[in-house]
Amino acid sequence: MATATKPPKPEKTPKVPKRKAAEFDDRMTLVEHLDELRSRIVFSGIFLVLAVVGCFMFEDTVLDIANNPLPEGFVPITLSPQEPFFTTVKLSFYGGILISLPILLYQAYSFILPAFAPGERKLILPFLLSVPVLFIGGATFAYFIVMPAALDFLLGFNADSFQIELRGSEYYGFFILTLIAVGFLFQIPVAVLAVCRLGITTPETLAANRRYALLIIAVAAMLLPGTDPVTMLLAMAPLYVLFEFSLLMAKSFGRPPGEGPAEDPDETAEQRADE
Repeated sequence: MATATKPPKPEKTPKVPKRKAAEFDDRMTLVEHLDELRSRIVFSGIFLVLAVVGCFMFEDTVLDIANNPLPEGFVPITLSPQEPFFTTVKLSFYGGILISLPILLYQAYSFILPAFAPGERKLILPFLLSVPVLFIGGATFAYFIVMPAALDFLLGFNADSFQIELRGSEYYGFFILTLIAVGFLFQIPVAVLAVCRLGITTPETLAANRRYALLIIAVAAMLLPGTDPVTMLLAMAPLYVLFEFSLLMAKSFGRPPGEGPAEDPDETAEQRADE
């Protein structure tokens, strides 16, 4: 009696192991590092393209947002038939960069962070995570405070002597660059806390040399796209407040692990005199 033969079992497709994020103890080859970098660049590029396309699809809303800081009665102009289209594309690209920056910064952190030891990572991670928050805060401050005041001053200066027109491509470039620049300048707390936490300097040293910090803040504010005194002063005020706030934060928990608060030289001298 013939026995029925069992059909051969189908071969299982080998599972491709999921690539996990690199850790400090991992020993990756140069090719693996480049592969991870390529993956993060591709993801960042896709997100940037989607953000640019989204801004272009809602270009009416984006234009209204960009034109809102302008004084009443000012409408950007174009000087050639193709300029409205290319100006809209340019603004969409700028807007996409502005929207994508938090994601781009996060991808940069994720690539760099495994290079630090676990203890170093605990010190650095809170500072890195606060960078997008401070950037968004700086861009918001520039949009609602810096831009309207700067435009009122620049477009109203000697207005009786000139026929002032505002070219769209130049204005939108000025608009986005100002928001990005102020957003990056708002990273002062991260810089101050990082150098103190890593033991590069101390809050007392920074406080004793705050006049140099004020000079650096003034130079940085002067290099903003507007280069006018109103923009400079409006940017300097919050930057200096952020610097003083950073010193208070650094004195509280910005010291390297295991290091106590610094002794006050005056109190130490008094104690020695009493002894």
